[in-house]
Amino acid sequence: MCQLHPAGLYECTLAQCPRDLVYRLQAHWGERQWLLEDPYRFPPCLSDGDFYYFAEGSEETAWRYLGANQRTVDGVAGVLFAVWAPNARRVSVVGDFNGWDGRRHVMRRHPASGVWELFIPQVAELSLYKYELVDAAGVVLPLKADPFARSMQHPPQTACRVPGAGNFNWRDGAWLERRAAARAVAEAISIYEVHAASWRRRVTEGNRYLSYLELADELIPYVVEQGFTHIQLLPLSEYPFDGSWGYQPLGLYAPSIRFGAPDELRTFVDRCHVSGIGVLLDWVPGHFPADDHGLGRFDGTALYEHEDPRQGLHPDWNTLIYNYGRGEVISYLLSNANYWLEEFHIDGLRVDAVASMLYLDYSRRQGEWIPNPHGGRENLAAITLLREVNRRMYARHPGILMVAEESTAWSGVSRPVDAGGLGFGFKWNMGWMNDSLRYMARDPVHRSYHHEEMTFGILYAWDENFILPLSHDEVVHGKHSLLEKMPGDDWRQFANLRAYLGFMWAYPGKKLLFMGGEIAQRREWNHDRELDWELLAQGTHRGVQQLVRDLNRVYRDLAALYRRDCEPGGFTWLQPDRRGMSLFAWLRLGGEGAPPVVVVANFTPRVHHGYRVGAPRAGWYAECLNTDASEYGGSGQGNLGGAMADDRGADGQPCSLAITVPPLATLILVHRPGGEAL
Repeated sequence: MCQLHPAGLYECTLAQCPRDLVYRLQAHWGERQWLLEDPYRFPPCLSDGDFYYFAEGSEETAWRYLGANQRTVDGVAGVLFAVWAPNARRVSVVGDFNGWDGRRHVMRRHPASGVWELFIPQVAELSLYKYELVDAAGVVLPLKADPFARSMQHPPQTACRVPGAGNFNWRDGAWLERRAAARAVAEAISIYEVHAASWRRRVTEGNRYLSYLELADELIPYVVEQGFTHIQLLPLSEYPFDGSWGYQPLGLYAPSIRFGAPDELRTFVDRCHVSGIGVLLDWVPGHFPADDHGLGRFDGTALYEHEDPRQGLHPDWNTLIYNYGRGEVISYLLSNANYWLEEFHIDGLRVDAVASMLYLDYSRRQGEWIPNPHGGRENLAAITLLREVNRRMYARHPGILMVAEESTAWSGVSRPVDAGGLGFGFKWNMGWMNDSLRYMARDPVHRSYHHEEMTFGILYAWDENFILPLSHDEVVHGKHSLLEKMPGDDWRQFANLRAYLGFMWAYPGKKLLFMGGEIAQRREWNHDRELDWELLAQGTHRGVQQLVRDLNRVYRDLAALYRRDCEPGGFTWLQPDRRGMSLFAWLRLGGEGAPPVVVVANFTPRVHHGYRVGAPRAGWYAECLNTDASEYGGSGQGNLGGAMADDRGADGQPCSLAITVPPLATLILVHRPGGEAL
């Protein structure tokens, strides 16, 4: 071959050259010689037709042909690389297999779609790679990570890794069948929210993270023992900065290598399912970081984001906002939601910062945002995207949970798309969380003046399908841990926390508790260290842990506490107006076959003896949970197992109970006409 250009361009002319000519190249470098396959003897693997749905904004499986995918072409194994970069002058694959030399593997461009592709033979699994792009002006850009990379190096290193062929042996078929048949709004759902990097650490081994496999060994049995139904993991999409907790993802398709390889995450999920535990994952389609190797100005232009910072930049987080009106970006996000559900059998996505997507003026002053075509503040493109994601994911994966973290009064977040809603299955009840925590932080002597902070939530409790969240956001940045939010001395803080947890578990709505809340963590959560497990050497902390375990058991066992969570017929106030006593009483009803449950919550240190509360039926009511029980660290006041309801009507009910109401405590009593215990 003759060298035509000193940059490394060679040419060879053959007298006869059939279309299916098979050849190899022999290369010489000093004294070294080797044979190699020429990528350019292989025909293109993709056509413009393959990208039709991607460009349209309706593709749900784009990772199967974009990114790096192992292929065998003409009997030769290799990797097909494909990337969308319509405004680039040149795109090359660079990696440890070609000396990171952009001259070696220049990609072919599909003009109609702007997708570049190249099949490179003999590239091994886990090989490192990036893309070298030259923009329209001829400027070589910083090396870019693959937007569809399915594995990446451990931060702060930023290269992508060629994924394996994918042949994981799932064992969770029975779980998926049960999931598909379930009706989530009528199920007991109790979620343990986990930050994988700080639940536990190997302190004696450099304070390292637990791997996915170690989490499977330790987290799953703990969650089973505590009685939670689901684990919700903070974002696992690869992220460069530990302090973002995963909420600034850069590799949206890459499970964080901090904890192990993708198949090890699959093993974790599979073992959760086999153990009867669902797995939810935080998903962040609202923004992405502006790191040089990320999506920002990917081909030299605002490709994934908006050009105008009034639409494309988050002022709060200094991150970039996806262009939700561009077909290829819609497909990128739509496919990503499906990727986690399909490839990892995730049971649902909790969508982060939905309010920031819905409102064009989110956290912006006048003049810092651009109205929609109708002059409004609603982000119409983002609304359409969220509806499409929810509609399509529920259709593809029956029984999943799509959950919105939405902090405003937007109507219909958890209503079906065809009814005008956003199509989520559930919404976090941020109003209940804020009001109830504000109430609990008050000294009991002042609570009577703020009684409505605990009763107001019922006025809108069925506007949406709600999850009651005590999440990570409530125990950081000076907000104090749940225990330290409570007023009073040590005994009263614990009593208040126990009463509050009992109140929450008996209140309408599914449950979510961030890790550490169940052991009454004293310090705020710190992502750089594990939870303070040594606190369990103290009886008061063990008592809270036991209480949460029993709350989950009672919650699952009593259908009245969950079956009609999302309909008003499942709740009746008995005593909403005992303002002077800071006492609340209500009835939970589960319909046919579910015995009624009476709940009484007392948020003062005063004990009430012979206190009468209404009941729907006569007979024995078993005291199935008392947060003041001595085994939880309480004073042991209570009703010696239960009380008998007589036909003396009260609180709008035909019968009533005379009970002892302990100090700073919640009681849960269930109708057991035969006198049996729970």
